[in-house]
Amino acid sequence: MSKLINIDQAAAQRIPSPGLVQRALKALMTVLPWSIIAGLLWAGLFIKPQPVGGTVTPPALERRDHFYGLALAADGEVWACGSNGKILAIAPDGQVRRLPTPTDRTLQDVAIWDAAHAVAVGNDGVILHSQDAGRNWQLAEGVPRSDVANKLNRVRVAAGGLAIATGEMGALLVSRDYGQTWQRLREEEDVAWNDVAILDGGRLVVVGEFGRVLLSDDQGQSWEEIAAPVPGSLMSVQFRDGQNGVAVGLEGALLVTRDGGRNWETVELGVTEHLFDVLWNPQQQRWFATGSLGRWVSGNGEDWKSGALDERNLSWHTRALVNGGATWLAGADIGRWDGRQWSELQP
Repeated sequence: MSKLINIDQAAAQRIPSPGLVQRALKALMTVLPWSIIAGLLWAGLFIKPQPVGGTVTPPALERRDHFYGLALAADGEVWACGSNGKILAIAPDGQVRRLPTPTDRTLQDVAIWDAAHAVAVGNDGVILHSQDAGRNWQLAEGVPRSDVANKLNRVRVAAGGLAIATGEMGALLVSRDYGQTWQRLREEEDVAWNDVAILDGGRLVVVGEFGRVLLSDDQGQSWEEIAAPVPGSLMSVQFRDGQNGVAVGLEGALLVTRDGGRNWETVELGVTEHLFDVLWNPQQQRWFATGSLGRWVSGNGEDWKSGALDERNLSWHTRALVNGGATWLAGADIGRWDGRQWSELQP
């Protein structure tokens, strides 16, 4: 019995006193926050996070995209340019891929000379050119600029590397080396030029704000201004030959010329929707124009008719392009019109 008592007394001597326990806990609580902070700092400096799963690549075509320009490539692809510096190539089978560009500025138009050379223009005076079918794009340097505004609305191309871009503050810019270098054709002025037709023999026909029309018979060395046939802005002009052309504009304006752009006749369509682009369809031997609220206009120069793409589609479209038996349209959305049905390209 005395031996058991001795053992209990020895164990009791090894139990720390309450005061000692409290001092130990207090010391631990003092050190613990600093230990946690030190551990976090060490982890931040020396532990590198590792990605989990694969990187999500956004689709080439997104719902939020707007497209303003269209062009037909030599291999049958349709190119569309628009927001965030995008240029998409749409294959005949509907596959869409994005061409890499060195800008995030909105591109307003794109044009193609041949199987290698292409050019695109857009906001803030940006001009891109490609010498390898769009695989690589370079920014044109030394583009003439205004101190006020520099949006370029359209670019047209012709044989031998000729390109003419139109835009704000009287921008009429010319390149003769496939879009690499640019010069002014006219001095800066407070008007937006919206489109230009490049005709054989050196004639240029330019349309813009306030119904203004310019003519040049020497590729822009000298100019003649035609009396404005309408008060509103003219947005697009197209010729099917050296004499016969059509211009369209705001509030349903449609004009016809039969003498190379010197005289214009107004066609009363009975529509008020803006018209943004016009083209000549050689397969159908008819003109086609597109604009706001899904509006389209078609005619042979004498007989004209108008309609809407789809009663459920009130989108605006700034560009039209004939490809085979269909007409591609680009704007708030992008798709094909076969004269009866509108088929939107889905992301």
